Amino acid sequence: MDGQVFTRQADTVKGGTSTASERVVAGLQAMIMDAIPTAHQFAFTGVERYAGGLSRENWSIDATWVDTAGAQSRHLMLMRDASGTLLDTDRKREFAVLKALEATSVPAPKAYWMDDDGHWLGTPSLVMDRMPGRCEYLVLNGALPLDARLKLGRGFTELMANIHAVDWRARGLDTVLDVPTDSPSRVELAHWDAEYRRVQLEPHPELDYVLAWLGLNAPKAQAIVLVHGDFKPGNALIEGEHISAKLDWETAHLGDPLEDLGWVTNSVRKREHQIAGVWEREQIVATYTALTGRSVNEAALRWWNVFSCWKLAIIQLTAVSEFVAGRYDRVFQTPSWLYRPMFQMMESPA
Repeated sequence: MDGQVFTRQADTVKGGTSTASERVVAGLQAMIMDAIPTAHQFAFTGVERYAGGLSRENWSIDATWVDTAGAQSRHLMLMRDASGTLLDTDRKREFAVLKALEATSVPAPKAYWMDDDGHWLGTPSLVMDRMPGRCEYLVLNGALPLDARLKLGRGFTELMANIHAVDWRARGLDTVLDVPTDSPSRVELAHWDAEYRRVQLEPHPELDYVLAWLGLNAPKAQAIVLVHGDFKPGNALIEGEHISAKLDWETAHLGDPLEDLGWVTNSVRKREHQIAGVWEREQIVATYTALTGRSVNEAALRWWNVFSCWKLAIIQLTAVSEFVAGRYDRVFQTPSWLYRPMFQMMESPA
């Protein structure tokens, strides 16, 4: 869930027989041959593993082969679940979302194949187009001129509005994503409360206090939309001064549009989503309202601001739990740094 700045990582050899890249390439070829039985004369080049998100391995691979349609060439990105993960997500759901987005204006990668149970690649995986552009999670406060950064800020809000405008029923997403039968705020709160109890290793009275406040103040939704669930520049690619791709759809679901808006207007994510003095909460909300025609209730948005911090705290506790269990090699501290901003938002007048 943290910002993804991709860097090359060296292969690791396990068992002294083959490198990680060789095993990945062998699994990918077997998966393609299963999907395209006539495929032959394979060649795989430019095989690189990148350090990206905290839940998956990212492999860049150029693949060529010949099948009944002729010579094929693909620039691929293989997303492979890591041994220790901060998010318990479903490849089938993610694959379905990507397929549904192919006929929309949302710039998402084209998904080719899915290994939902790890049969070919050893762990659940997706193979998709490698999109052009660079990943820079602090691009709005980076080295670009102010006017270019403002353009990108508006572009991100427009992209969010386009995602929320996807006709999820027409795209068949109601058959693969759960349609909330209760208020989306309560559905998400129940989901992340269950995650909290699953990974909790010690008492966290501050988080329990925030949970009680969230339960008492859960808002109703104006609409049910496709929610990205982790909307940020770090989950996008930038080419020049425009957004070339929106990535990481693993937490996409049907819910309240204010969930994504609450993430980007959250005070602890200002460096990622806002530009001091010119592109802050007021401008983001006004732009979103103009694009969607949807009014934004300040109390409801504040609830989602608090929820986003609480959710982030649970994800950090997941990292602690995975580290203690020996499945994760990055050390995280308990999320005490999030307590004060949550309390401040809870106490702010609506």
